[in-house]
Amino acid sequence: MSVSLPLADAECLDLGDIVDTERYPMHDPDHPRMRELIEGCRARLAQTGSAVLHDFLRPEALERAKQEGQALSAKTYYSTRKVNAYFTADDPSLPADDPRRIFMDRTSGFVTRDVIPADSIVHRIYVARAMKRFIAACLGEERVWEYADPYAGLVINVMPPDTEQPWHYDTNEFIVSMMTQQPETGGDFEYCPNIRSPQGESLGAVGRVVRGETRDPINVLTLRPGDLQLFKGRFSLHRVTKVGGAVERHTAIFAYSQKPGVIGRLERTRQLYGRVSEMHIEAEQRLVRADGLVD
Repeated sequence: MSVSLPLADAECLDLGDIVDTERYPMHDPDHPRMRELIEGCRARLAQTGSAVLHDFLRPEALERAKQEGQALSAKTYYSTRKVNAYFTADDPSLPADDPRRIFMDRTSGFVTRDVIPADSIVHRIYVARAMKRFIAACLGEERVWEYADPYAGLVINVMPPDTEQPWHYDTNEFIVSMMTQQPETGGDFEYCPNIRSPQGESLGAVGRVVRGETRDPINVLTLRPGDLQLFKGRFSLHRVTKVGGAVERHTAIFAYSQKPGVIGRLERTRQLYGRVSEMHIEAEQRLVRADGLVD
């Protein structure tokens, strides 16, 4: 069913029945284990741009999240198109080998936030105060905000067999994700840690990766259902390799921002979700961004 955004502001929601609180005592931010977890996440994010918390969910919560994802997959918007790593239009004035002119096949699908029930496992995780507090601490931020975007704040990425996500960046500096269903083969997460920065695009290095000339900067992760990943996808080029077998790859993506009011770019939203709202149209003229990167 569709839920209105005010229902998503229930920050008092408890996660004790969802999260394995023995491993991850998120209800107690002063617990020694939490301090250890936060320090570990900060170190891994600084070193590689990625931190993975294995078995984040209780087994019964993971099974429910898997079933909810399977039911919601019928509402997936699928797209197959050629895109560059920046989700921008072609610019013939640039050299032919510029990464902004290299277009790759993207075949994937998304279930958007406005159709994910407020009482679902992934929605409860996304809006919980304890979750936002934990993510902020891991990132060294005083606070993080949910997206103002009615579609992109929380999505479920659905990848059927023979689909893949080519090299791209995220629209915010970091992303949090959790796999709920693993494919039989493939679907690996590959990324190039901090290949660009707010100070520059590093087009030469990006071009060599996108053109397939090198794998030197590429890290590979095979994630498992229930793993929570913190990832700096704004600056780290990344992709998901082709899914094999007969089982879809399902991943919940929790988008938070370092400032309130973030809404996705109009063209990128149209490409990913097949539609835009009046909010996206209005926001295009007053876009909130923390940097001046292409996208």
